[in-house]
Amino acid sequence: MFRTLGVGAAAASLLLLAGSASPASAQASPRYGEEAPPTGQITITVATVNGSGCRPGSAAVAVAPDNTAFTVTYSEYLAQAGKDTRPTDSRKNCQIALNVHVPQGFTYAIAKADYRGYAQLAPGAVGLEQAGYYFQGSSETARKSHRFTGPYDANWQSSDETGIDALVYAPCGEKRYFNINTELRVDAKGSDPKLTSYMAMDSTDGSINTKYHFAWKQCPR
Repeated sequence: MFRTLGVGAAAASLLLLAGSASPASAQASPRYGEEAPPTGQITITVATVNGSGCRPGSAAVAVAPDNTAFTVTYSEYLAQAGKDTRPTDSRKNCQIALNVHVPQGFTYAIAKADYRGYAQLAPGAVGLEQAGYYFQGSSETARKSHRFTGPYDANWQSSDETGIDALVYAPCGEKRYFNINTELRVDAKGSDPKLTSYMAMDSTDGSINTKYHFAWKQCPR
């Protein structure tokens, strides 16, 4: 059976502005990277959205109030295989280009990415999530994959973390899009053909999202 998806409130806006961090959070020791987050405003807009898992208008971005991370929420990102599905349903992908504006004098890298969703996999079925990201004009990070095997009927989560010595920072003083490439796959060849398996990375109420943790440092003066 197909899962019917609606476009929820998460896709209503493609631009959310972050408020200034409180003095307490600005002075706290950074969890990732070399510096504490800047206290100025950060804005992120979705420049382009492409892929079978995210039509335009189905992805929203929000910056954490303390400037430590941002989230991407999808509303129609689902791969499925098995009964009543088409071959093209088994693989979905999404490529998002983000225009990130940070306070002057600072640059950022992505230290960690947390991916979340829901999966219902019949016995013998396999789900796969993989992702990579890069700054415009730079090489993509190594795509990291996470495999889930049926039987599975629960929320799923995976994390990709980069060591501090391997962080790639946005070039200081240059405007570069930050690109995120994600993919979901479901293979149901080893399961009962009468059953449908799916893997989703979406939310109709904003409660499920992917989270990207910033690492900050000040640019040379």
